Amino acid sequence: MSKIGKKPIPITDKVNVEITGSNVKVKGPKGELSVEIHSPKISVTKTDTEILVSRSGDDKEAKTQHGLYNSIIRNMIKGVMDGYEIRLSLVGVGYRVQKKGEGLGLTLGFSHPVEVKPVKGISFVVEGDTKITVKGIDRQLVGQVAADIRKLKGPEPYKGKGVRYFDEHVRKKAGKAGKKQ
Repeated sequence: MSKIGKKPIPITDKVNVEITGSNVKVKGPKGELSVEIHSPKISVTKTDTEILVSRSGDDKEAKTQHGLYNSIIRNMIKGVMDGYEIRLSLVGVGYRVQKKGEGLGLTLGFSHPVEVKPVKGISFVVEGDTKITVKGIDRQLVGQVAADIRKLKGPEPYKGKGVRYFDEHVRKKAGKAGKKQ
């Protein structure tokens, strides 16, 4: 049995879960999410206080899908209750961010400013000139948008300049001067 897959998913009064065939829809105070279960070997059942994900078989595909769909549904419930956020920071002289409508305008040392278009279901909060918070209810989408912003100018290993996650530590290389002995 999968360690993650066999755990029941608790639901509260504020969350409404509807299971129709292979579609699971979760509604909560922050919004609504749904997922289509593509594996015929996985079944989802709902009781009054919890959701159970079970599998019919012990082959490798069924085992991997078991834990995957349990985690996806658990993340959906947490997302519609509390939401997700990822914080990014810009490090470097002249690196700035500003809010442009629903999107972002970034100055990252290029010859031109970089614009990040708004994504449906995602909101940006800008704190000062160098801090960005990406918020939303879909965990995968929040992580993907934050990774796309970081990918615009990732932290470089010599001076540490670039866009990084707030709690990320960049190990700096010694460079040319560190090679002499």
